[in-house]
Amino acid sequence: MISYINNKFRYLKFLIENSPRNPIKLETSHTDQEIPTSLSKSLTTNLDVIKGLLGKNYDVVIRDFTLGEHRQVKAAIVYLNGMTDSNTINENILKPLMFESRLTINNDALNLNAIEVIRTNMLSVGEVSKSTSIQKIIDSCLSGETLLLVDGCLEALEIMTASWNSRSVGEPKTESVVRGPREGFTEKILTNTTLIRRKIKNPDLIMESMKIGQRTKTSVCIVYIKGIANPLLIEEIKRRLIDIKTDSILESGYIEQFIEDAPFSIFSTVANSEKPDTVAAKMLEGRAAILVDGTPFVLTVPMLFIESFQSAEDYYSRPYFASLIRMIRFLSYMISILAPATYVALTTFHQELLPTPLLFSMAAAQEGVPFPAVVEAITMGIIFEILREAGVRLPRPVGQAVSIVGALVIGQSAVTAGLIGAPMVIVVALTAVASFVVPAQTDSGGILRIIFTILAGFIGGFGIMIGLIGVYIHLASLRSFGTPYLSPIAPLIVRDLKDTFVRAPLWTMLTRPRTIGWHDPKRQEFRLKPSPPPEKDTE
Repeated sequence: MISYINNKFRYLKFLIENSPRNPIKLETSHTDQEIPTSLSKSLTTNLDVIKGLLGKNYDVVIRDFTLGEHRQVKAAIVYLNGMTDSNTINENILKPLMFESRLTINNDALNLNAIEVIRTNMLSVGEVSKSTSIQKIIDSCLSGETLLLVDGCLEALEIMTASWNSRSVGEPKTESVVRGPREGFTEKILTNTTLIRRKIKNPDLIMESMKIGQRTKTSVCIVYIKGIANPLLIEEIKRRLIDIKTDSILESGYIEQFIEDAPFSIFSTVANSEKPDTVAAKMLEGRAAILVDGTPFVLTVPMLFIESFQSAEDYYSRPYFASLIRMIRFLSYMISILAPATYVALTTFHQELLPTPLLFSMAAAQEGVPFPAVVEAITMGIIFEILREAGVRLPRPVGQAVSIVGALVIGQSAVTAGLIGAPMVIVVALTAVASFVVPAQTDSGGILRIIFTILAGFIGGFGIMIGLIGVYIHLASLRSFGTPYLSPIAPLIVRDLKDTFVRAPLWTMLTRPRTIGWHDPKRQEFRLKPSPPPEKDTE
């Protein structure tokens, strides 16, 4: 007993001695040493600091050399192999410094201000900047720039030589069109900004860049048109982006989840697109775009619910067919979320609403099925989601085969075995096809479909109406960066209804959306309606 108490006292003494007030002393390693924040005049010291920060990475290249009339000035360049253009480094940096400096630059000029003389007289590279911060030059090097350090100088040059293999501009996979541009964004942010600049050749097109991610240092660019976008919107976007304190930003979906207004809603309040023409059109209405390096998906804010049913191709085609297609999209969305619930409600609670021949036919098909309609609908919905996920994740040829064969085999086998009624298979198939018509609302549609089906299984059509009222109230309460999500329906803006359920002719769209087009609502001149030329007098 005494030995046990003695051991407890020893353990308590150990905890007190090694508490936060008396931390355990560890040997100081190289990484624990204090790192200077600014460059020194010693080239050797600067290179040692850079080596310590970049570590023993095989792709870090440090090339030291001498320059000047008598080669008495020591210098070095630091870059990452694979992220830089070797031809630019050899021809535009090393060759002028190592060979041409002996003929063009004298020692007195180098001794006076070597960095400035090199920057203004010797480097034939478009973008060169100076810096004294060690952290800044390390970040620049990790972004693909080449660092030039000269012995005796407190500044380093950051030379833009970034170049790496990336996917070429091609047709986007998620937004196929019959008529219109077939170019899409890539994973390279500079290529994406160029695609937008090609669409909007205007000096008011502003692009502001920042780094987000304490570890990844991901480049994020805010793009908007000055004079059209609301300055308060731009300030709010900047505030939300600056408030993001996280280790990594690997895709624009990270940004979307950090800046959205309603994180607990099933409806997204931040839009995305792969097409430059779509993003340009939205910015011309007063929205702002957020580009993230490493992803082809560009975010646009604010987002309206009606955007999910609009397509860039609507504005390239004649208004009558475009209006018909848009109404079909609305109908398809309603079918995708309400078809299983409606079937469950009709077959379980409201059989009197069905014509007698149809009721007899459905009753005959359901004879022998051991499960209630609501269980059938939910089971078939889950099977459909499994097949769709398998088709998406597998390689394309295999995925398509799995989706088609799986649907046919499972559906036919279930009906033959008497586990599922044939009308339910038809309803689920129609629901599946309709859900692909509005891809922007696929996520929310899948959740709403299950909710409405469960409500219909409990209280029939009354459950569907209660669910619809709840969804509408929720949609009316949503905001996207201060803009009502259901605009121009709630609040009702009559002049903006010309581009909601139908697409009016382009010559009637005189103004931008009222809730988005803040400063300059006028889009075009008034009398642009085309008309035939006046008839000439034949006499």
